[in-house]
Amino acid sequence: METQNQKCVMVLDEELPLGMLANTAGIMGITLGKHIPEAVGPDVCDKSGKIHLGIIAFPVPVLKASKERIREIREQLYQPQFSELTVVDFSDVAQSCNVYEEYIEKAAGVEEKDHTYFGVGICGNKKLVNKLTGNLPLLR
Repeated sequence: METQNQKCVMVLDEELPLGMLANTAGIMGITLGKHIPEAVGPDVCDKSGKIHLGIIAFPVPVLKASKERIREIREQLYQPQFSELTVVDFSDVAQSCNVYEEYIEKAAGVEEKDHTYFGVGICGNKKLVNKLTGNLPLLR
């Protein structure tokens, strides 16, 4: 994977409590890692000879936005011009379930417009990612 033209961002709901922010970012990060394994570098050996698993080979800015702005971004991501991007979202529908089978069943009964997104992770062409998120501030 040519990393210089790639970008990954996470856009999180700025109103979420710290624990939910961390949970949302963690869940989305694992999913992105599954879908873009080529973005993860090789394992690293330190001076002591200890091995550290490879991490993503380029930065992942964590940005903040309102619920409404995250919804707008998520809706834009369904448009054909963004189809090459890898996208993961995490919503109230997923967060309210204890087991994955419950999530599958619950999601099947909830219209997309009724999801409240806690965050969205986007990875792919830097220009496309910037078009959607370039004006968002870092989460601090």
